[in-house]
Amino acid sequence: MKTTISLSIPAEVETESLVAVVLDHAEPTQNGQPQKDKKPLLKVATPDAAVQSVAADLLASGELTGKPFETNLLHKPAGLKAKRLLLISGGPAKKFSSYELRRIAGTAVRTMKSRGIRTFAFVAPSGIPAEEATRAIVEGAHVGNFDPDYYRSDRKDQKIDELTVVTSGDQAALEKTAAEAQIIGESQNFTRDLVNEPSNRMTPTILADRGKKMCAEVGLKCEVYGADKIKELKMGAFWSVAQGSDEPPALIVMTYEPAGAPAKPVLGLVGKGITFDTGGISIKPADGMEKMKYDMAGGATMIGAMRGIALLKPNVKVIGIVCATENMPSGHAQKPGDVQIAMSGKSIEIINTDAEGRLVLADGLYYARQLGCTHLVDAATLTGAVVVALGYANAGVFANDDEMYERFHAANVKEGEKMWRMPLDDEYKEQIRSSIADIMNTGGRWGGAITAAMFLKEFAEDTPWIHLDIAGTAWMEEQKPWIAKGPSGIALRSLVEFVKSFAQ
Repeated sequence: MKTTISLSIPAEVETESLVAVVLDHAEPTQNGQPQKDKKPLLKVATPDAAVQSVAADLLASGELTGKPFETNLLHKPAGLKAKRLLLISGGPAKKFSSYELRRIAGTAVRTMKSRGIRTFAFVAPSGIPAEEATRAIVEGAHVGNFDPDYYRSDRKDQKIDELTVVTSGDQAALEKTAAEAQIIGESQNFTRDLVNEPSNRMTPTILADRGKKMCAEVGLKCEVYGADKIKELKMGAFWSVAQGSDEPPALIVMTYEPAGAPAKPVLGLVGKGITFDTGGISIKPADGMEKMKYDMAGGATMIGAMRGIALLKPNVKVIGIVCATENMPSGHAQKPGDVQIAMSGKSIEIINTDAEGRLVLADGLYYARQLGCTHLVDAATLTGAVVVALGYANAGVFANDDEMYERFHAANVKEGEKMWRMPLDDEYKEQIRSSIADIMNTGGRWGGAITAAMFLKEFAEDTPWIHLDIAGTAWMEEQKPWIAKGPSGIALRSLVEFVKSFAQ
């Protein structure tokens, strides 16, 4: 999707459709809720009198609720050079921010696509700084432009070809912001593309090939290792998962090292790349197992993040590691009760073979430290327990370092991704103590997302580390106005912003 910046008056923009945000300025009650029987006070969020005039009768009609994502399309709007005017409600004006604006931009794209419109212009709403608004619009539009129906024989490609952001300010600065936002949006959709593929078309080998191709395109160093190297490195935890599958595993190592980058910090991004998860011998129920193609979403996120980092060129060294394998039941698969020795030398009693993600990440995190990483972030669709705790709205964040967490949280807020910090208290470690080995790979039913994180903490040790459990947020369970059902690309935007913060 080509993105351009226009500093023209909105009414003077020639386009298939002009999009403007409508906000409700009605005063809320003291508890922040809308007043009962109080009509919304709707206004278009632009100072352009011509746009306001076109919308005036509709907004005053009392027909609109003002609820978020409400859309109204006006044809041949008098006084505008645009062929159409699309009004999208952003909800209460006092709560409106770039978080909501991203979703409104996605809604605009999906509304246009459904009507076969390929180009449009979006009026950046007043009240949000121009560069912040531009970033949110461009990123949100890219999210809305993705659809997962690749394999439908009757698929109609209705992608938006061109977006114009109508705003004011410094043209050069705004164009730079838009270009960076486009890189982020394209990288997020690259991640979603990887996650969307079925497991017969996204084996560990294919994932590695896609990663290598991307690295070659953007100038990253990429090394891919197979079973022999995994055994040579004594990655017993990783290999214990891989041994049950006929598909060979892949250890994918991507390195970004710009000239002149300081020796420290070195950031390590480690992703779980289980291209299909049956649960192994502790096999999953059949219902819903088809979704387990998404169990490599953490790895895909790290591959996509490395793409964005390479193109944005922050002055900091970053190493991306993806441990890719299937988790299958077979005569070669590990069994409950087995003991495995991780690369770090820790012994692990296998209680449940479906707790495999933490096993591959254990060796991935330790290997990142061996490669010199001073700060670690891992991402994984790790536990169903995090979905029980947080639902589908927030990803779980675990951190062993408060300063690192605050830096990452700032990136979350800036990039509009919802995540919630969970505890890592020492008491939880008692749940993963083994009577015959150092630790067990599960800690029982209670606090399952936390005990999984405690397991990983054993391999991060004192290295500043963040764990992202994206099991509930990596896949959109239903269609939303701003995003298609399917892979979300969660955490990519925050990760890239987090990496950029070290370069600053």
